[in-house]
Amino acid sequence: MAQRAKAFSDNQPGAFFVDESCIDCGTCYTMAIDVFEGAEGHSRIHHQPLENQRLRASMALLACPTSSIGTEDKSSMAEAARAFPDPIEDGVHFCGFTSENSFGAWSYFLQREAGNVMMDSPRAAQPLLKRIEELGGVKTMVLSHQDDVADHATFHERFGCERIMHADDHYAGMDRYIEGADPVALAPDLLFIPTPGHTAGSACLLYRETFLFTGDHLWWNPQRGMLSASKRVNWHSWSKQLKSLEKLLDFNFRWVLPGHGTSKRTETAQEMRRELERGLEYLKKL
Repeated sequence: MAQRAKAFSDNQPGAFFVDESCIDCGTCYTMAIDVFEGAEGHSRIHHQPLENQRLRASMALLACPTSSIGTEDKSSMAEAARAFPDPIEDGVHFCGFTSENSFGAWSYFLQREAGNVMMDSPRAAQPLLKRIEELGGVKTMVLSHQDDVADHATFHERFGCERIMHADDHYAGMDRYIEGADPVALAPDLLFIPTPGHTAGSACLLYRETFLFTGDHLWWNPQRGMLSASKRVNWHSWSKQLKSLEKLLDFNFRWVLPGHGTSKRTETAQEMRRELERGLEYLKKL
C-alpha cells in the first residue's frame, strides 16, 4: 500500500502520488503517459489526471507490481479493476496486475474459440481471476522465460491450464517443455518460437501471424524510435540473442508485445520487417 508520508517530493501535488517503494518498472508511464513519467530511477506524477484520464491512472495504480501508487480519489477504482484484461486488438488483452516477482513484466490474455491463452503470468489478483473466469478461463499458459513466471501455479490451480516453457531454462513445475531450436505449432494459430539469448530458454509466441509476444527478447524503444533489445540486461548470450532476432525476420507479424518496454504496431508485416532490420543494424554495432 502506497504511503503519502513516503511519496517522492517531485510528484505534482494532488490526489495521485508515487512513493519510495517504486522500482521504476515502467508500467505506469507506459499505460498512462499523460499522468506518469520516469524520473531518475523512479516514476512520478508529472500531471494530475484530468477527468477523462482518471480511469487510466487508476488502472495504472492497480497494475503497479509494488503498490507504489496511491490516491485519495477512489472514484474510478471499481471501474478500473473491472477494466482488466485491457483490450488491445482482436481478442488480445493486457492482463494488468503485474508482479514484483517479474519486475513488473507485462502478460497478455488471448481470448479465442479454441481455448484462451495467457502469455506469461500476471499477479493472481482476485479481480483479475474473477474476470478471466467470466471470459472462459485459461486453457494454455505460455511462459517466455524463467523470469516472468510470477503466479503461474495459482492460475494452473484455478483454471487447470497447461503451462509451456522451453526446456533450456531448466525451470521446474511446467506441464510441457519444448526442446530444440525449431518452432513448434501449439495450435494452427499459435507458434512457439525458441529465441535463446536473454536466457538459454527464451522464447516468443506468434499468434495468427499478427501478434508476436516477445517477453524480454525485443521491444520498441521510443527514445531511439526503433525496435531494441538489451545487451546490459542479458543473462545468457548476446551473440545468441542477435541470431534469435535475425531468426524473427522469417516470420510475419505486425505487433510486437513485450514483457518490458513499449509495444509496437505497424500496418503491415513488411513494415515491421523493415523496423526489425533497422533495429538489428543498430544492435549489431553495440
